[in-house]
Amino acid sequence: MSHKKTLVLHGRGGQPVLLQGCLNGARPADAHPALPVTPYYLARDARAVSRQGVTSVHVHPRCPKGLETLEPLHVGDTVAAIHAAVPGMEVGVPAARWVQPDPKLRIDAVMAWGRLGTGTPDVIAVNVHDSEWVKVCSAAHSMGIELELGVWTTADAVTLRKNGLPPGTKRIVAEPTVSHPDTAIAESNRILRALGHLNVPVLLHGEEDAAWPVLDHALKTNIDTRIGFEDTLMNPKGWLATGNEDLVKWAQRVKAGEKVGVG
Repeated sequence: MSHKKTLVLHGRGGQPVLLQGCLNGARPADAHPALPVTPYYLARDARAVSRQGVTSVHVHPRCPKGLETLEPLHVGDTVAAIHAAVPGMEVGVPAARWVQPDPKLRIDAVMAWGRLGTGTPDVIAVNVHDSEWVKVCSAAHSMGIELELGVWTTADAVTLRKNGLPPGTKRIVAEPTVSHPDTAIAESNRILRALGHLNVPVLLHGEEDAAWPVLDHALKTNIDTRIGFEDTLMNPKGWLATGNEDLVKWAQRVKAGEKVGVG
């Protein structure tokens, strides 16, 4: 009999919100001793955060040299390892322009991901400012893969509203790229206003010094959010976190309203 804990995260207003784990991002392998890079360690961390109630992870697959890759072999190995370790876990990966600048090759990669069986990502992250982003989204949808649309600026938000949501959009990820906390929160509000009322959830997150203040802001306003080594290596008190599971535990303390250094 399974005794797996299920935790429903709530914002300060009492509404259920998603807490996603972003496990590694584009950080170099030596950024932190516990940074997960290989499929094995990404699956280990996915299992660890799942014990804290996390049901969705965003990961950046790597090649054997530790570099980000869109190659189907490595993407499939990573996603399959997480699916095997945590059945039912939503696994998202980025179709990243900085990894593959050629949009045609990005589209080819996405089409190949759709044929990976258990290694097929559940969600692909596509940034609205990337070249040919609509075609990348169309390729993912044709393969039955859902979409997270990255919106970094108010200009991105306006672009998305003008184009409309591509078929298969599961959520919008609002991600101000400034690290100053007050500026990031102000930019978050501008992005949210520019998005207006689109018929999908919005996940809001910050990075580095803004990671915890923006997470707190999201929880106060009942918006989905995320935490993990992609966004910060530090806990809210400014101490180096021991791992992704540690960061998730701190996020739970923030959502409970504890005075832990943010808000």
